[in-house]
Amino acid sequence: MNNLCRSVSKLPAHPAFRIATGKRLFATQTVRRQSTSTESKEKIVIPARIERGPTDILNALSSTVGYDPTAPHYKYHDDPYLMPMSNVGKKTFAMAQEAGRKAARWIRQENAKLFRHQEADPPIPAFAPTMVYTEESQVEETDLRRLIENVEVQDAILVYNLLKKNNIEVGQELKQSLLELVCFFNHEESLEEEYIEERWFRQGVTEKGRQRKTWKDFELAEQLFHEVEEKRPEHYCVLIRGMAKYYQVEKAWALYQETIEKKVLLDTTTFNSLLQIASFLKESYDMRWDLVCEVLTTMKNQGLRPNVGTLNAVLQTITTIGGYNHPRSYALKTLAEFKKLGVEPSLASWYYMLAIFCRERGPTSHILHDIMNEIEGKEFGIVDPKDTFFFVTAMDVCRNHLHDKDLAKRVNKLLHHKDNYNLIGDSYKESIYYRHFFMVLCSTEPLETFMETYHLLVPNVYIPEPSVIEEILKSIDVNCAIEHVPLLWSHMIQFDHTNRENLLLLLLQIMITNPPKTPDLVQKFTAIAWDMYTRLEEQSALAGTRNQKSSVALSGALLGDILLLVCRGREEFEKAQTIFEKLNTEQNSIVGDPKVEAMRSFIQFCIDERKPSLAIGALQYCAENGFPESAELGRNIVRSLTLDEVHLGKIKRLVGAEVLKPVEEVAK
Repeated sequence: MNNLCRSVSKLPAHPAFRIATGKRLFATQTVRRQSTSTESKEKIVIPARIERGPTDILNALSSTVGYDPTAPHYKYHDDPYLMPMSNVGKKTFAMAQEAGRKAARWIRQENAKLFRHQEADPPIPAFAPTMVYTEESQVEETDLRRLIENVEVQDAILVYNLLKKNNIEVGQELKQSLLELVCFFNHEESLEEEYIEERWFRQGVTEKGRQRKTWKDFELAEQLFHEVEEKRPEHYCVLIRGMAKYYQVEKAWALYQETIEKKVLLDTTTFNSLLQIASFLKESYDMRWDLVCEVLTTMKNQGLRPNVGTLNAVLQTITTIGGYNHPRSYALKTLAEFKKLGVEPSLASWYYMLAIFCRERGPTSHILHDIMNEIEGKEFGIVDPKDTFFFVTAMDVCRNHLHDKDLAKRVNKLLHHKDNYNLIGDSYKESIYYRHFFMVLCSTEPLETFMETYHLLVPNVYIPEPSVIEEILKSIDVNCAIEHVPLLWSHMIQFDHTNRENLLLLLLQIMITNPPKTPDLVQKFTAIAWDMYTRLEEQSALAGTRNQKSSVALSGALLGDILLLVCRGREEFEKAQTIFEKLNTEQNSIVGDPKVEAMRSFIQFCIDERKPSLAIGALQYCAENGFPESAELGRNIVRSLTLDEVHLGKIKRLVGAEVLKPVEEVAK
């Protein structure tokens, strides 16, 4: 049949078919001409051009798929063998990619002569090597303007000094732009925007040391300011903002006083920067509040309207005021006053309110409920740098201040509403946020309900810290949910938590005090105990080669618990023997003794396997270490095994002749 169809398809078309086809084609062309003539009479309206960002198409495609927390982040390869499974691994993986891009740019920059080909038409400046300036470079004013536009701080300073050295005049507007550049970045290079991962992983670390003076005195910023003969308000504004940003508070306040004397009008942003450093200018709490009121009065007299930055600056100063009643009163008055002015609070405003009302040793406050009623279901953008502190602080309040799981879920829902997750901040804040979230759920929810959240977020969204794993293990112990132990142990291996002695002891204690009822779980516990032993041995050997101390000490109690679990398996006698020999041969260096239950289980295991020599060796270990139950253990060996005279004599020497008597005589 197939051959027949192929043969028919090769036959020439019938003349009637060609004529009919030609008529249809002619008719179609006629209709098209008519429709074209009709459309030419209509007015063509070209829609207005819509500005598109570089990632708009990707966002549109992503919206069709939705968010999947169980999937790894796009920056990691979709390969289970290459997926990082620890916080250190994630950081190393992402930073390695970024380091590769930096290395490629460095090679291109250092060997610019080898990369003369055009990679794009029209040329893309980012693909081309950057200009290298030296003390001998011939520069013009346009070079300085280009460097300022590209935010190249060090090169801009060098080129300006070259222009000044060569007596080339620089316009006042360009000087103002340079002054703004060096004041904003404090004469240092900024991290380029394309290095997203470095910003993500380092921002939380750098924020810890920002409450100290880092302003560079007597550098180009102050020189440019003093070179201006007729200083305008913008010159004062820029320098005051820069000094306040980098905590040169004395000079910033002195410049402000100079503007008051000379009746120079400042802008709202400059007043906001002065309000932010009020706590550094005055020591007593009353004087700080008086200073805030003074600055706000000056703003009013100059006809300036406050904005959300003003609100946040005032609230930030209130957070530094001690006590409970006064800060709360000041905060509520400030919020009410700005509400009358039509100023909408940002997330940073609510962060400051939480910091004021929910202090660690203060009375309990439920202000977070009121805040959530105000902002729930809304989408937020970055208005203030401190906006990224709200979610982590709110979750901290839910856990430590209120212990409220329902409120924690409301905060988490708001975080994942639309694009609000962009305000999580950085990797450090994200980790703390989920730590608080897991802790409050683990302590307040049923374990099975909590494990649903655990499976949803671990490990692609969040990798629990050792303290979180410890709380989960305690919850498993309380609920006797030992079926989750194998999963937790596998995650401890993935997350590099096997060097935490407290976690290992807790895990062993759970497996010992909650004997499994199914043979499968018994064997899993035995495998976990042996795996733990081998890993500890590897860590100890590695530390010995480096002349370091192992992070986990192989104590007698730890080895005894492992021995007890291995003996319960009743299938791996060689492994149990290995652990006992470790205890026996290194008992002078091992701190502490195993529990008697471990030795009793091992001796019984030796009896079951008909190993009298090993059983007597274990009895000798117990007798030498002063176990009160040594006689009982020796009697069990004598009663359960057929022993020769040598074995009986050894037992007699270890625990006495009483164990050799029949049970009836001992009872008498």
